Amino acid sequence: MEKAIIELSNLSKSYGSLKAVDRLNLSIKKGEIFGLLGPNGAGKTTSILMMLGLSEPDQGTAFVCGHNATFDPISVRKKVGYMPDSLGFYDDMTAWQNLLYTGELNGIPRDQLEAICAEVIQTVGLDQEVIHRKTSTFSRGMKQRLGLAEVLIKQPEVIILDEPTLGIDPIGVKDFLNLIVKLNREKDLTVLLSSHHLEQVQQVCDRMGIFIGGQLLAEGDLSTLSKNLTNENPYHVNITLAEQPPTPWKGQEDIQKLTQVRNIKIDGSTIGISSSEDITADLVRLFVNKGYDIIGVQKKEYHLEDIYQSYFKAS
Repeated sequence: MEKAIIELSNLSKSYGSLKAVDRLNLSIKKGEIFGLLGPNGAGKTTSILMMLGLSEPDQGTAFVCGHNATFDPISVRKKVGYMPDSLGFYDDMTAWQNLLYTGELNGIPRDQLEAICAEVIQTVGLDQEVIHRKTSTFSRGMKQRLGLAEVLIKQPEVIILDEPTLGIDPIGVKDFLNLIVKLNREKDLTVLLSSHHLEQVQQVCDRMGIFIGGQLLAEGDLSTLSKNLTNENPYHVNITLAEQPPTPWKGQEDIQKLTQVRNIKIDGSTIGISSSEDITADLVRLFVNKGYDIIGVQKKEYHLEDIYQSYFKAS
């Protein structure tokens, strides 16, 4: 089994009486895009700061790229690129000058620095004419791309992005998320994306963790989270017939003979069926063989918003 590149064990942090992070256990594999999803104030940023060794946990451990973030934060930060939600640049310097300065701070040899800066500028899609403008003239989207360039300049194994699309217009958001996926696929970068935007997390992440009130309430891919939400009956399909079935209806007995069926609800000409497995094809076949005319088949698909709201209400 592949060893986790990020391994958090029983990680906790309090500020006075406020439990910011409560016994966080999380494993992220190399090459994953993992979404840490939760509202503002859930403890996402505090967790990230402990992963980077910028905040000391009250208990628990954070191992990142094989290093203990509390006792060896320098080694962690050599391998991890971090882009906070609030970016800061020297406004009286150009984007290129800011990038060179960041490279020098990261110890990149001068004879390699300009070539590396040119490469990351091209990677993040900043125009050559733009990079020689002062960053005070930059839009939020341009600053995000420059921030990502600064993250990439030390060629990290992991990048951590805290609310990276905050304040960007919809087209800019789409372009930025596509860029993250491209970096992940082409450079085998592990990405931890912290956000409260459900649709963005669902769009790009391999797995997600729902983080509310300092606790990780659930984690997994969308299919796993859906099954956890719906427990024993994760599948539901509505089949609409050409005519409303009579009462009582013999067809209901035929459906109940399928062992996977858990619940049947009849609403006019629509038959709602919940089951432990996806038996849509079997159901359609049964209806056709029994001579019923089907005019519609609609499978229920659970979206991240359904799952998130369920955990949020329960917390």
